[in-house]
Amino acid sequence: MKVYSASSPIDLSGLRVAIVHYWFVGRAGGEKVVEALAKIFPQADLFTLVADPVKLAPELRNHKLHTSFLQKIPGAIRFHRHFLFLQPIALEQFDLSGYDLVISSESGPAKGVITSPQTCHICYCHSPMRYIWDMYPQYVRTMNPVVKIVFSVVAHYLRQWDLASASRVDYFLANSNFVALRIRKFYCKKSTVIHPPVQMPVDPLQTIQEDHYLAVGRLVDYKRFDLAVLACTQLSRKLHVVGDGPQYKSLRRIAGPTIEFHGNLNDNELHKEFAHCRALLFPGEEDFGMVPVEAQSFGKPVIAYGRGGSLETIRGLNSGDYAPEVPTGIFFSEQSVASLSAAILQFESNASRFDAHQIREHAQKFSVEVFQGRMKEFVMSAVQEFRSRAGAPKAFIQGKKQDTSFF
Repeated sequence: MKVYSASSPIDLSGLRVAIVHYWFVGRAGGEKVVEALAKIFPQADLFTLVADPVKLAPELRNHKLHTSFLQKIPGAIRFHRHFLFLQPIALEQFDLSGYDLVISSESGPAKGVITSPQTCHICYCHSPMRYIWDMYPQYVRTMNPVVKIVFSVVAHYLRQWDLASASRVDYFLANSNFVALRIRKFYCKKSTVIHPPVQMPVDPLQTIQEDHYLAVGRLVDYKRFDLAVLACTQLSRKLHVVGDGPQYKSLRRIAGPTIEFHGNLNDNELHKEFAHCRALLFPGEEDFGMVPVEAQSFGKPVIAYGRGGSLETIRGLNSGDYAPEVPTGIFFSEQSVASLSAAILQFESNASRFDAHQIREHAQKFSVEVFQGRMKEFVMSAVQEFRSRAGAPKAFIQGKKQDTSFF
C-alpha cells in the first residue's frame, strides 16, 4: 500500500479526479480542453449538466459520466440554455466528496460545484459568463420586453451566485490574458494563463493556395460574420463560410455571388478548407479563439479584429510589438466593413511578407503537447501547495479514503 505525505511529490495517476464541464452537446473549444485533460487523467470521472451521448467525443466515452437532474427533463439537451435558472441548483447536487482533485471547465456555469475541504478545486476558465457580465447589455437589447424582464431577474440572481461560487475555487486558470483580466474584474481573483490546446496537423505542410478567403465558426451575432460577408461582397472577393447558427439566413440575404456557405464540416473537410484558403477572416472579439490558431497551424495568415485573444495568438504585420519580418496576420482596428476591407487590401499588397513555415512554427506554441505539459506542471504544484497550505492529512493512502485528521 503506497503511503506518502503532504510534502511528497504528487503522483497524478494516484489522484481521484473529477472533471466538471458545463455541458456536452457539441464539440467546440471547451470540449477539446476536456478531451486534453482526460488524456492527462485517464482515471477521471466526468460531471456535466446535460450530455448528448451521440456528440460525446470517442476520447471521453471510456470515462464514467455523471449528468444532473436536468438530463431527465424533456428537451433539456436541446434547450439547455433555457434552464439557466436551474443550473446552479443542479451543479450543487453533485457529490464530489470522494475526490482529491476537481477541475471545472467554466464558460457556462461549472465552477459552482461543492467540494470538501480536502479537495483541491482548480477552475479552467474559458470565460466568465459573458451574457450576465460584460455582454449583458448586448444580449438584453435583442430580447422582447417580456423575455427581457424575466432574464434581467434571473441574471441578477446568477451574478450573485456566480460571484459566490468563485470563492469555492482554490486556483483559477485562464485561457488567455484577456480572460485573466475579466476574472480579476468580476471575481477579484488572480489567475494563471495556460492557453487552450489546438490539435496541430500531422501531415507535412502543403502550401496550397486558392483564391478564396475563409471564415469559420458558429454563425452568431457577436462573431460578426456579417463584416466578412459584406467586405468580400463589396471587394468581389471569394469567401467560404463554414459553420451554422441563428445568423445563417440573415447572412445569406446580404451575401453577394462571391460568397459560398458550406455549413458544418467534419474535421477532414475543415482541414482541407484551412489548407486551401488564402487567409482566414476573423472579425469577432473572442476570449481566446482557437480558429485563428488552427488556420496558422496550416501556415495560413489571419486577418483579425485587434481585440481580445487574437492579440495573444497572432503576430500582426501592423503591430509594433513584433518584428515586421515574421508576421502571421494583420489586425484591423474597428468592427466595420471599411476597416476590414482596408485590412484585406493591405494583406494582398503585402502577401509576400507572410511565410507559411514561420506561421506554422508560431502555431506550435499552442499545441496539445504544450498544453498538457503546462497543465501537469501546474496541477502538481497546485495540489502540493494546497495540501501544505490547507493542512494535509498525516498520511494519504493512494486509492483509499483515510482519516481526515490534520497536523
